[in-house]
Amino acid sequence: MKQNADVKKQQTVQPDVLLEVKDLKTYFYMPSGAVVKAVDGVNFTVKKGSVLGIIGESGSGKSVTSRSIMRIVDEPGKIVGGEINFKNRNLLKLSEKEMSRIRGSQISLIFQDPTTSFNPYMTIGEQLIEAYLVHKKASKEEIKQRCIEVLKMVGISNHEEIMKKYPCEFSAGFRQRIFIAMSMIFKPDLLIADEPTTSLGITIQAEIIEALIDVKKEAGNSVIIITHDFGVVSQFSDDIFVMYAGRCVESSPKKKLLLYPRHPYTVGLIRSVPLLEARKTKRLKSIKGFPPDMVNLPKGCAFSPRCEFVQPKCLEEQPMLREIEEGRMVACHYPLMDYRTSDDTTLE
Repeated sequence: MKQNADVKKQQTVQPDVLLEVKDLKTYFYMPSGAVVKAVDGVNFTVKKGSVLGIIGESGSGKSVTSRSIMRIVDEPGKIVGGEINFKNRNLLKLSEKEMSRIRGSQISLIFQDPTTSFNPYMTIGEQLIEAYLVHKKASKEEIKQRCIEVLKMVGISNHEEIMKKYPCEFSAGFRQRIFIAMSMIFKPDLLIADEPTTSLGITIQAEIIEALIDVKKEAGNSVIIITHDFGVVSQFSDDIFVMYAGRCVESSPKKKLLLYPRHPYTVGLIRSVPLLEARKTKRLKSIKGFPPDMVNLPKGCAFSPRCEFVQPKCLEEQPMLREIEEGRMVACHYPLMDYRTSDDTTLE
């Protein structure tokens, strides 16, 4: 009977959905006895072939969400609730051996710092080959051809020369492009890019985004791009998921969210970090205050101490995420209905 119930449950999943995260909770149990609810009831889906941008300030829970999907949360963190359904399988129910087969081959994660992603004592070629052999045995010629394919995918043409060199011989931006290539060695169904442009110059950021766009076009896979930068998700996403204090505060198709943000925090993020092409001329406006102490979150709405539109109810009741129009979810007692950004009016 249980098996029949599981089959019936699987059949309810939409056929175009690759990943479904349901009520995910990842908490950190500190030695002091405090509990940090880094991810607290997060829900989202990623459709096959689509790009989801997850955005928020440092400490909002973005990276913990990505590491939860990969099941590589560091101690003292623990996934304490929810489901992560990938291709109709709940990843949280799999054994570590089963999960290790999925990492790298079906889901790949690009880390924030390309410097720490490589072994400094191995050549680029050796590391590409090693990444391949983790999941599959093949002839030297087959592996070499695949390595060349993925390097071409990110715009690297001088393959023979590159594969003989060590990571330290390249810039941070070039290393990130190589790591993107490595993450695509098995054409994974889902690529997660966790802050892939952090601490890179604007020109290099644009190159990395272009490399991700090229990979997406050629492989046709799904992508989750995690960032604190609206300039990044404006270039490369279909839908945007905004996180604050471990929760989703707004989710929407990209164009609607960029032009008509409904949550005050989303407005603040857009005003503080404009789109890439406007950065040389647009004056920034920072969000007042600081992200909350995750051990002692304020009563009511976690964003209320920083919100310019705060009302008495916001200080007392935590707003629940709700649909305010088709495809748009907002966790705000008083969502903005008439606000329009001045950025990139061509989005219409």
